[in-house]
Amino acid sequence: MPQTIVVKIGTSSLTRVATGQLALSTVAALVETLTRLRKAGHRVVLVSSGAVGIGCARLNLSERPRKMALKQAVAAVGQGRLIRVYDDLFNSLGQSIAQILLTRRELIERSCYVNAVNTFGALFELGVIPIVNENDTVAVDELKFGDNDTLSALVASLVEADWLFILTDVDRLYSADPRLVPDAKPIAIVNSTDFAQLKVEAGSSGTQWGTGGMATKLSAARIATSAGIRMVITHGRQPENIEKILLGEPLGTQFEPQPKTENARKRWIAYGLIPMGKLYLDRGAIRALRQDGKSLLAAGVIGVEGDFLASDAVQLCDADGKEIARGIANYNSAEIKKIKGNHSDNIPALLGYVGAETVVHRDNLALFD
Repeated sequence: MPQTIVVKIGTSSLTRVATGQLALSTVAALVETLTRLRKAGHRVVLVSSGAVGIGCARLNLSERPRKMALKQAVAAVGQGRLIRVYDDLFNSLGQSIAQILLTRRELIERSCYVNAVNTFGALFELGVIPIVNENDTVAVDELKFGDNDTLSALVASLVEADWLFILTDVDRLYSADPRLVPDAKPIAIVNSTDFAQLKVEAGSSGTQWGTGGMATKLSAARIATSAGIRMVITHGRQPENIEKILLGEPLGTQFEPQPKTENARKRWIAYGLIPMGKLYLDRGAIRALRQDGKSLLAAGVIGVEGDFLASDAVQLCDADGKEIARGIANYNSAEIKKIKGNHSDNIPALLGYVGAETVVHRDNLALFD
């Protein structure tokens, strides 16, 4: 049965650590694997890091730039080289590709999000493999994904993927860095219960050429599994493992998915939007949201954090700060501070005008487990 498969490969797998030059044998093996998957009828997306690292090698830079403008310039140099290599290799196997460069802006704006969904769908119909990267050349800090692990999870949610493969420089998740701790324990399967209790030493930094560490991969796993996607961490130098895993071989670390939601708008709210503030809710409000499928009323809000506008996304949290849902606010932060804890009938008197009865309507709200 055809499946939708998103594969993310990191800079540490694409390039040679010492020089930052492309590891062409690995790239070729990846291209062969993805082409076989596509010819078997699967819908395939590749999320590829490497533009900045390859740009550094091309320009003979000894380290990754820190200044935004310089990094964006280097990314522009590297992206052209990267896509050229992919195009040559895929073309030699008769496989068409497309380049898609994204920033968070395309996911935040609903119309852009829908257009992106439609574009991916059209490319799948044409038998094309989209190659996705962050548009480093124009992205600004507040609209950056920050790392391609997060980008790949959001793209997987956008295309309603069945699998997300994160190809990295270790063969699976360990309880600690196996390069530093010889007796680190391998982890084969992570279910939703295990995930909440998972204890690993997940460093936040990657190689000198990349931005991702194990912490970003765990963050990506939370996004992917919440969207009903099975995520796998496996070795990037052995991309043929993807096919073996799809056939049932116990390779890598697999994160079991939660039940899939069919509501595309709620997936967009949960994973496309950047929350601009937090609302803290009492137990009654949380129960009404979770058990009764109700909207959030002002009476259930006990605290407001952040400075946000009406129609911004906000996190809905319990009293301890744990996020239980995400939604689009009907009021700005100053207005919610005035009406919190009050019955909806009192809102006109408190604000001086008749507004929405709800702080967040249930149609604009996505629950998390």
